[in-house]
Amino acid sequence: MISSRAYAATAADSDLASWSFERRDVGAQDVRIDIRWCGICHSDVHFARGDWGPAAYPAVPGHEIVGYVTSVGSAVSDLHVGDLVGVGCLVDSCRTCPSCEAGLENYCDVGMTGTYSGVEKETGRPTYGGYSDTIVVDRHFVLQMPAGIDPTTAAPLLCAGITTYSPLRHWNCVPDMRVGVVGLGGLGHMAVKLATAMGAKVTLFTTSPDKAADAKRLGAVRTVVSTDQSAMNAAAGSLDLILNTVSASHSQDPFLNTLTRDGTLVLLGAPAVPHPPNHAFSLIMRRRSIGGSLIGGLPETQEMLDFCAEHKIGADVEVVKMSEVNTAWSRMLKGDVKYRFVLDVSSIGD
Repeated sequence: MISSRAYAATAADSDLASWSFERRDVGAQDVRIDIRWCGICHSDVHFARGDWGPAAYPAVPGHEIVGYVTSVGSAVSDLHVGDLVGVGCLVDSCRTCPSCEAGLENYCDVGMTGTYSGVEKETGRPTYGGYSDTIVVDRHFVLQMPAGIDPTTAAPLLCAGITTYSPLRHWNCVPDMRVGVVGLGGLGHMAVKLATAMGAKVTLFTTSPDKAADAKRLGAVRTVVSTDQSAMNAAAGSLDLILNTVSASHSQDPFLNTLTRDGTLVLLGAPAVPHPPNHAFSLIMRRRSIGGSLIGGLPETQEMLDFCAEHKIGADVEVVKMSEVNTAWSRMLKGDVKYRFVLDVSSIGD
C-alpha cells in the first residue's frame, strides 16, 4: 500500500482537515500520479456536505487533477515516468456496455466509478479524490496533457471544461450558431470561452450587470440581465442553444422563451433542490427541448484538452495553498472567485 496525505471532511458539517491514508499498490494496468494541482468544484462541496446523498467519511473531494507520472504498471506502455497527465471525474466503468464501448464511460449502464464518492473494485474501499498528494488510477482513465498547455489553468478543464465542451459538440455548435450561457461562474466562463472558440455568437445571461465587461473579455457578444424583463423580452426567440450552468434552483421558462424554433436548453448545473416545473407552452409553441449533459467520456475529454491547447484556452484561476482550502470553499460559495480556485497540492506538507 502507498502512504498518502490529504485534506478530508470527517462529517457533513466539518471543515476539511489534514488526513493520512493509504492508496492501493500499482497494478499491471495502473498509473501512479504525483498530484500537483487540483481544481475546486461546487460538486466537491455537495459531496462532502451530503447534498446528493450520504457520503462515506472521511471524504476526500477533488476531480480536476493534474500531476506527473511517478510509476506505471507492467502492462502500461504509452505513459512514462515524468509525463504530465490528468484525471477527471471518473476512474472506472464496466467498459463492456454500449455506452462504454461508444467511449461514453460517463454514461456507463452499470454505473461509472467516481474519482470520489465511488467504490474501488480492486479494494472494495471508497474512492478518494484529488485533494491529496498521490493517486493510483487505471490507465484507461488517465488523460495525456498536450504540449504547451498550462497545467494550472488546465486542471479545471477536467470538469468545468469537459462539462461545457461535451454539450457544445453533441448539439453541433458551429460557426455563427447563437449560443446562450446562463451564469458566469466556473462552468459558465468556460462555456463562453469554448463556444466562442468554436465560432458561436455567445449571449450571457446573468443576474449581475457588473459581469458584462468580463463576459465581453471572455468572448460574449451580448449580456442580458435575466432579472430585467424588458431585456429578456428583447431576447425572445433569438438563440439556437442554451447551456444553463447555474446550480441553484430556478425557473427555466424565461430562458426557454429566448430559444428559436427547435432550440434546446441544456441543463448542466445540478441543484440540491429541484428546479420548479416549466410551463408546457414554453416548449410546445416552438417545438423546443430541454436536455441534460454530464461531463464527457474519455475520448471526448482528450479531444477537449487537445482543442484547448490548440486554441490556448484555460480556466481563469486563483491558486491557493492546501491550508487555505476551507477559506476557498467559503469564498466560492459566495461567488468570490474569478472563476475557479486551484489547489497547489505541493503545499500539502506546509
